[in-house]
Amino acid sequence: MPKVAVAPESTNAAVADVLQKEEMMFATTTDDGFGGQDFRPQAKTQAEPETQTQAKPQNPAEVIDAIRREGLTGRQLRMARRVAQKQGLAPVSDYDAVRLLREKGVDPFKRSNMLELVVPKGDGAGSETKAQLPSTVTAKPSLPSTEVISEDRRATEIMAIQRDIAKRRRRRATLLAIRMMVFVLLPTFVAGYYYYVVATPMYATKSEFVIQTSDGAGGGQLGGLFSGTGLANSQDSIQAQGFLQSREAMLRLDADEGFKAHFSQPNIDALQRIELDSSNEAAYSLFQKHVRIGYDPAEGVIKMEVSAADAETSARFSEKLIDYAEERVDAQTTELRKDQMSGAEESRIDAEAKMRAAQDRIVELQEKRGVLDPGSEVAAIFGQITQLETELLTERISLQQFLANPRPNNAKVGASENKIAELQKLIAEYRGQLTESNANTGSLARISGELMVAQGDLAMRQEFLAAAEAQFEAARLEANRQVRYLSVSVSPVAPDEPTYPRSFENTILAFLIFAGIYLMVSLTASILREQV
Repeated sequence: MPKVAVAPESTNAAVADVLQKEEMMFATTTDDGFGGQDFRPQAKTQAEPETQTQAKPQNPAEVIDAIRREGLTGRQLRMARRVAQKQGLAPVSDYDAVRLLREKGVDPFKRSNMLELVVPKGDGAGSETKAQLPSTVTAKPSLPSTEVISEDRRATEIMAIQRDIAKRRRRRATLLAIRMMVFVLLPTFVAGYYYYVVATPMYATKSEFVIQTSDGAGGGQLGGLFSGTGLANSQDSIQAQGFLQSREAMLRLDADEGFKAHFSQPNIDALQRIELDSSNEAAYSLFQKHVRIGYDPAEGVIKMEVSAADAETSARFSEKLIDYAEERVDAQTTELRKDQMSGAEESRIDAEAKMRAAQDRIVELQEKRGVLDPGSEVAAIFGQITQLETELLTERISLQQFLANPRPNNAKVGASENKIAELQKLIAEYRGQLTESNANTGSLARISGELMVAQGDLAMRQEFLAAAEAQFEAARLEANRQVRYLSVSVSPVAPDEPTYPRSFENTILAFLIFAGIYLMVSLTASILREQV
């Protein structure tokens, strides 16, 4: 785009045009409400821009630094660059664009220059060479109208506006009423008609039961601490609740009492009726609606409500479900009790058998060795040996007395020596009975050792048997303590009036639900409309 040079005279003409417009604006005789206050800026001579232009520094870096200190906004700098590009300049930065425009005599922030950026370019060749100069057409002052509006006309216009507003309000109110009728009242009427006319009456039987143990104190200090609360059997109660709400309970109830056949009767409405050959999933969904189980953890009470098309069937269903729950609660600890009792019983039987084997070993040794009590036998032999040694010592003393005589009696000396030899022989024989082995019975020491080992084994087996007996008794007590049984606090009684449907409550609930849905949809639509 070719560069177009603008003479300083064009700038002076633009300034004169602005001053002339200001004089015409403030020269009007119409009262503007500010009295004699003069808001015109101080008069500036045309020579002032020239003086400023001459006073500008010649160094571009200093000029750009001075422009930076002016505090221009980003929008002004971008506008200056666009004006510079419009004028055919090639600035290296936004501040350089302001400097080049000012050197050229163009105010980059003048409104006319900003508006030229959105004016389409001319198609002819001459449009590229024309300079964009401000208009010199003298603008006429905008004076207020002299037309006088009468009171009747003003009232007529106000009434027309009010009628238009009332008409629009009536139209909006009519549309709102139609929407409320279609989306809220009509569905509510359909729901109320179903609850009051179509729905089949259902009879609900309520019952309450609690799971208890045979020993209320429980085992240990913690069992006694929680025995009076619902925490003692909370796990068993939760398991019973889960079983009553399971498919297994539904299948057993259908097999015993014909759950599917009852709810497939033709006198039941279509929303609550199932086909006789329907799937188990459909029957289970209906089972969850008509069998409601609640558990109170604070008291440990399970509350059950069973509804059916007639009162007797409802009570029968409830009794069957209570029987199923009692069987399941009893079966929860059966295996555990069996394992504990069987293990303790096996340990007791094994200990008793080993103790009897030890006793048989002792009897066998006694019969084989011919010794009833090795201790008594050894004590008797030791007593005889002691007596013989005493006699031997006495005889040796006598022999020494005989030999001490200058003329000893040979007959007495010989007799004493023979007696000493016999005593020593007897002592050796007795000692041999203690240590030497016999071909049939063995040595007394060996017999005594074997019997002592057998008796020690017997004593150990007796201790094991006592421990096994104690363990068996503890297992029996623990098994009795773990027995669970179901205690029915509120027995199922057939009602004499239908419990469901609760027509009025359900109709009000349907109205609130449809109104809430309509409100949410309308708010969402309004928000989307505002965003669009």
